[in-house]
Amino acid sequence: MSWIFGYRGTQQPPETPQIPGAPADAGGTGSKAMEAYRFDSSALERAAQAARDLEKSRHAKEALDLSKQQEQTKQQEYVAKVKEYEAHIEQSKIRAQYQDQLARKRYEDQLAQQQRINDENLRRQEESVAKQEAMRKATIEHEMELRHKNEMKRLEAEMVSKAKVDRENQDLMLEQIRLKAEQNRITVLESIKTAGSVLGTGAHALLSDWDKILAAAGGISLLALGVYTARGTTGVAARYIEARLGKPSLVRETSRFSVVDTLRHPIETVKKVFTKQDALSGVVLAPKLEERLRDIAIATKNTKRNRGMYRNLLMHGPPGTGKTMFAKKLAVHSGMDYAILTGGDVAPMGREGVTAIHKVFDWATTTRKGLLLFVDEADAFLRKRSSETISEDLRATLNAFLYRTGEQSNKVMLVLASNTPEQFDWAVNDRLDEMVEFMLPGPDERERLVRLYFDQFVLQPAMEGKRRLKLAQFDYSLLCTEIAQLTGGMSGREIAKLGVAWQAAAYASEDGILTEKMVMDRVEDAIKQHRQKVEWQSEQEKKESKTLTYSSDKDSMYVPVKEKTATS
Repeated sequence: MSWIFGYRGTQQPPETPQIPGAPADAGGTGSKAMEAYRFDSSALERAAQAARDLEKSRHAKEALDLSKQQEQTKQQEYVAKVKEYEAHIEQSKIRAQYQDQLARKRYEDQLAQQQRINDENLRRQEESVAKQEAMRKATIEHEMELRHKNEMKRLEAEMVSKAKVDRENQDLMLEQIRLKAEQNRITVLESIKTAGSVLGTGAHALLSDWDKILAAAGGISLLALGVYTARGTTGVAARYIEARLGKPSLVRETSRFSVVDTLRHPIETVKKVFTKQDALSGVVLAPKLEERLRDIAIATKNTKRNRGMYRNLLMHGPPGTGKTMFAKKLAVHSGMDYAILTGGDVAPMGREGVTAIHKVFDWATTTRKGLLLFVDEADAFLRKRSSETISEDLRATLNAFLYRTGEQSNKVMLVLASNTPEQFDWAVNDRLDEMVEFMLPGPDERERLVRLYFDQFVLQPAMEGKRRLKLAQFDYSLLCTEIAQLTGGMSGREIAKLGVAWQAAAYASEDGILTEKMVMDRVEDAIKQHRQKVEWQSEQEKKESKTLTYSSDKDSMYVPVKEKTATS
């Protein structure tokens, strides 16, 4: 196709003309310089002429298509070369990655081999130490065995020598024993003779004189009378002291100080005398219940001040709702002493229960300040006398309790607490003047309780700085509100235990810092435990209801037909 542009490939280029005035030896260099500036216009003319001829030719379109195909072929060849280059680059990357993997594997193999070598060295060291320890133990045991053998040989030699000496000195020892026995016999005989002569002389002198006989008889009579009088007086004094000062065995806890307690704890006694306390301080209850209990506290305080008759009180409701706490604070607020009994302690006493009840009331009536007698779990021994489960001894104890509480008293205020007051005997209900129901805390009360115990068990110890307890940075006020919403159905005692759990979690941590996560973990555990307790309680109630239904059906089988019809 080179002829299109006006020249053929086989033709030689025209000779370059010699520039006038140029030296002959520089002809080659000058010709090359002139070729750079020379322009062949004839070639362009020939190309233009060829283009015009080509346009006029009938093969122009085929030539253009052929040139396009050649260009596309060149483009495809170029794309193929690019792809070949990219494939080569990709193979290089793969080869590099493979080399890197081989290097890593080789390094890991080296590490594993080094680890095996280290393990082998460690094992050899441990075996060496174990062998040394075994050799040391064997050496010690051998030394102990040799020492034991030497000790046994020494003891054997000492025993042989001692036996030899005893055999040689046997005659001397027997002679010494005979001499000692003879001397003891002579001494005893002389003592008997002397005592007999003295007693005989005294008896003869006494029997021969009637005045001495009368004086001896009177002296013996007076001595016997003094002994019996002292014994009776001591018994009466002991019973008086026990009734006045001694705490009865049924009383678990009391604020009434005896002489011995005053001498042991004088500072606490003075503090209790001069400390004034609100009846509802530290007790979180519903507003209506707080108002009612405050009225009871004011009325009790004024009753003591005016020496009036105390009213008996029943506090019933779920456990852990503050019944015992309020009873203590009521006694302290009104200036009275308090004594706490447990109904479960009365039932196992059997026949001694009647005496124990009388001792409690005799001791209670000796107080000058007035006594609040709090009976916790009172349904344990104040159950219906018609029940088949109550024994004769417990029935007698109940009768003694009813006898001592039959009238109003200006010295003893009776406060009963029970979770099941429906089990009380009717006579016990007749002695109650007021009944107060303690319910589980609501949302507002729970929030107050959470804040109270969080401040008591976490914030105050953390601010004191004396204990190993710190608080992390979080909004504990918002957290207390959230906890109050989550702890629905929980009692005040359970929330108080939750505060103790927070404190224990801080003590158990490495740095002693209580975090928000630790707080919420303890809350979740407490909620799970509460749900489990509720499930157990519901299962127990179902079992009891089934038992009661079965027993009632069983009793109805023995009712005559007429009576059964009349009752139906």
